[in-house]
This record gives sequence, structure tokens and C-alpha cells, in this order.
Amino acid sequence: MTAGPPPEVPTFTAGTPNPPITFDGPDTYSDADTASLAADAATIIAKYPESRSALLPLLHLVQGHDGYLTRAGILFCADQLNLTPAQVASVATFYTMYRREPTGDYYVGVCTNALCAVMGGDAILSSLTDSLGIADGETTADGRVTVEHVECNAACDLAPVVMVNWEFFDNQTPDSVKQLVADLREGNPPAPSRGPSTLCTFRQTARLLAGVDPESGAQA
Repeated sequence: MTAGPPPEVPTFTAGTPNPPITFDGPDTYSDADTASLAADAATIIAKYPESRSALLPLLHLVQGHDGYLTRAGILFCADQLNLTPAQVASVATFYTMYRREPTGDYYVGVCTNALCAVMGGDAILSSLTDSLGIADGETTADGRVTVEHVECNAACDLAPVVMVNWEFFDNQTPDSVKQLVADLREGNPPAPSRGPSTLCTFRQTARLLAGVDPESGAQA
């Protein structure tokens, strides 16, 4: 029997004014990548009494492979958890940690909520995007850094706060953040203000959030 085409990843339109939500990238993984991801997925799924409860870490797993959520990643999660692509996509589009566009090695999130904005968050974002020649939400041409404004990081007492791959850099200024990003692009990531002593890449962080070894596994 010849296998048919993979099931369609749906395009959603949440109301007339909103653009459709789509997933780009390849439809399938190579056999080798599928086998590697499936081995990690089996480890993750075994931690839960119901397989569908593993959806969030599996989304991190495929994001760690591709650098964002692709059509292949959505279909892989659906297949592993016996869910429909629509069920997977509905969860993936709810959480902002799941990216739908290729993301740099370092995802730089500048908080521009009320207190951070008053303390200089807006100025940090404007200065950084101007110096890099990119817009809010874009990635540098070398693929190293993605910059985006983010909602409150729950660290208002240390405002303005910038996060890099979800690690905190507190009490920042436009100049300190430009130096931070310059270090990232040169391959010399500084230690966060608190937490781990080293800074993982975006894909490594995704694998950590999935609960698997960040240094192993297939990567696109």
C-alpha cells in the first residue's frame, strides 16, 4: 500500500480582522531525524500518565530541532500523541514561547510593559533595533540574534529587564544591551544576571524545556 500525503496542517482564521495562522517549513522530517526525535519523544511521553499531556514538551522538542515550529514539527507531535494537527496547532498558537518564524541563536526579548517602559525599555528596544538595522521581531542577517518586545517578565523591581533565551539580564541600559548583543554575535555570550552561569542557544534552551539533553539530538 502506498502512503498518501501527510494530513493538512490547518490554516486558522480567528475572526475576520485577523490574518490566518500558518506553519511553514518542510512537511516531513528525514528518516534519521524522525528516529532521533521519536527516541526523545518516547522518553518524554513516558513521564506522563496520558500521552497527550506531553504536548508542551514535545513542542519544545521540535522547536529545538528546527529553531521554530514547522509543519513537520506539528505533524510529528500529532502522530506521536495520537492527536489531530488542529489540536496541536491550537496549543502551539496559544503560547508565545513557541515561535512560528525562524529564530536566531539568541532570542532577545525586551520588556516594554509599563514599569520597564518608564525605566527605559522603549528606549532600549528602539536603540537596539536601530543599531542592528532590523525591525521589532526580526532576525539579524547572520542568524545570530532575534529581537522582539515582550510582555512583563515578572521582574519589575529590576527594571528595565531584557531576557535572552528566557534568562534574565537586569537593570539594563541602551548601551549595555548593545554590548550584550555584540557579545552574542561574536560568540561570547555573557552570564545572565541570575540563574545559570552559562547561556544556552535558543535550540539548546528548547531541548532543556523539553526535558532532554540539550547537547544531543538531531538538528536541522
